[in-house]
Amino acid sequence: MGVEIERRFLVIGDGWRPHVRWQHELQQGYLTSSPGSITLRVRLSHEAGASGATPVEGERAWLTLKAPAPAGEPQSAEGLVRQEFEYPIPPADAGSLLALTERQLRKRRHGLDLAGGDWVVDVFEGANAPLVVAEVELERPDQPVAVPPWCGLELTGRHELSNAALAHEPFASWPAQRREGLLLALGSR
Repeated sequence: MGVEIERRFLVIGDGWRPHVRWQHELQQGYLTSSPGSITLRVRLSHEAGASGATPVEGERAWLTLKAPAPAGEPQSAEGLVRQEFEYPIPPADAGSLLALTERQLRKRRHGLDLAGGDWVVDVFEGANAPLVVAEVELERPDQPVAVPPWCGLELTGRHELSNAALAHEPFASWPAQRREGLLLALGSR
């Protein structure tokens, strides 16, 4: 059984950019998702700058099932620990599955050189811009994390800001007051 242990934060400013090691463009669609239940996602990834319209060399794809944490799993915050089962699939199959999904999003993922876990920053595109989210994958739920100063509001366990929720209800479709409230919580951007 796969387990994902992850904390997420809204990002303030560009202080993370000097830590970038690599970039990928991601397109993902949700075949099924609901808060506190099972999510089935298809993801297509290619190096930043490559065209995603047709399969390209180096393109990779996965089918991922996420579910609530197994019974008895210690958690310090809701959503910190989840079951995750991820399987590579042919990119052409991912393209076919993406064509079946109405709930999709695009983002550019940046891998960072920070210690204390596997850090990435996702810069959302399209209807979810200008959201920028940092994620750190951990080995255990109680692992200490040195949160960088460019990380703002913690999103761990906040379903309305999960990727699945943003694919269903993009940030641009939120009422203006709700969008502005979130951005104000970050300070000036």
